[in-house]
Amino acid sequence: MIDQMYDEWGVGTDLPVVFDSGYGDCTAFRLGLEDRGLSYVAAVSDDLSAYPGDAVPELPEYSGKGRPPRPRYPGKPSNLRNLALAAGRANLRRVTWRQGTRKTSGNPGAKMRSRFMALPVLLANKDIPRNPDGSLPARLLLVEWPAGESEPTDYWITNLPAETPLRELVRLAKIRWRIEHDYRELNTGLGLKHFEGRSFFGWHRHVTLAALAQVFCTELRLDPKVPAPA
Repeated sequence: MIDQMYDEWGVGTDLPVVFDSGYGDCTAFRLGLEDRGLSYVAAVSDDLSAYPGDAVPELPEYSGKGRPPRPRYPGKPSNLRNLALAAGRANLRRVTWRQGTRKTSGNPGAKMRSRFMALPVLLANKDIPRNPDGSLPARLLLVEWPAGESEPTDYWITNLPAETPLRELVRLAKIRWRIEHDYRELNTGLGLKHFEGRSFFGWHRHVTLAALAQVFCTELRLDPKVPAPA
């Protein structure tokens, strides 16, 4: 599907791929994107094995017998949750990623905001290929740690450059709400799941028309000249 999108549909490769932990926890999927030169922001579980970003492999002393040892990291890897807790609240920054609609006395502007930090980490599960010097490739870990919570609530891994602004990382990590909203609109308002035929061609026409209807609704929402409903 990924190959079809980029090779046949002409989707630009300059846009990061964003996906939930169902795909994010799959090392083979992330590596497949990297092999194709694609960047991504992947939601992941907090128990993925990892070393701190500054960890360095060491070369054990060679006894002179058998195969020479390879460089390896001292000790067992930690996990994303423990690395985030070790970094602590001092590294958190408040970020607003979009304007919401639910206004409260404490948030009259309905701003969607929380506290985040980005940490360099070395994912360490066995399927990740190592560099020639035995080191693991560095990735950025994005962590959300809302105020009032005793520990972080959400984690993302990305292969975007380390200098990517935190606000941009958060925007990409949180953009999945748009996908979920559009899918819900397709199902509930535009009848995506209402097809009752049995032919592929009929199903294809139905899905195409539902998608076009959703595009039309989106264009209306984005048009500043269209009056808002009463």
